[in-house]
Amino acid sequence: MSETLRLALPLLAAAQAQKHVTHNEALLTLDALSHPVVQSRDLTAPPAANEGDLFLVAPGATGDWAGRDGELAEWRNGAWAFHAPFDGLTIHVLTEALDLKFLAGTWREMDGPLSETRILARGGFGARSEHRVIEAELSALSGAFAETSLIIPSRAVVFCVSTRTVTAVTGASSYDCGLSGESSKFGGSLGIAAGSSNLGVIGPTAFYADTAVRLTANGGGFSGGTVRLAVHCFFPVAPVA
Repeated sequence: MSETLRLALPLLAAAQAQKHVTHNEALLTLDALSHPVVQSRDLTAPPAANEGDLFLVAPGATGDWAGRDGELAEWRNGAWAFHAPFDGLTIHVLTEALDLKFLAGTWREMDGPLSETRILARGGFGARSEHRVIEAELSALSGAFAETSLIIPSRAVVFCVSTRTVTAVTGASSYDCGLSGESSKFGGSLGIAAGSSNLGVIGPTAFYADTAVRLTANGGGFSGGTVRLAVHCFFPVAPVA
């Protein structure tokens, strides 16, 4: 092996006495922990793995992972190497498309899938104020309405839901964007042609439960089309325990 697995860092040649052993191990660890990506976070037993694969060891680990709960396990040179987390370490969970951060001895979810967050302010105890953009795509529209997953998080303060028609909507003459019971809260009679867009600005509105966004067909039921949505919101985070 002439370079590290993820960042392609050069390794010292064996001819450079025994210094290469320690130095190469350091480079491999740096490679594993620089922008680390783990395959999963829910396994308690070591799986078959490819060279360089990382896993977040789940609670109650067994076998070669016993006693390593919460650590990062790396398959390296035919054996497991373990990396203890430290405050501020952020990892990406490949199977869930989300990020985790290690704070005060606990792995904490940062955001859900297709979510972008900018921290506006942070307190000394870990409390923070975030601006979030949470996106979703509804494709193959069908029926009287279509709903996203619960993309508006509980305790979010929403000030806009924007939409863009990616492929032409068929079966309806227009559509509304809103919520169950408030079908046009974020816009009414929106365009069905590809490229149509809308910025559904509202007065800041707090949500106290995870909530789906709904598209409602006008003039007939949906029979096709794709629409992308984005929730623009403020989100508070309490101090760390």
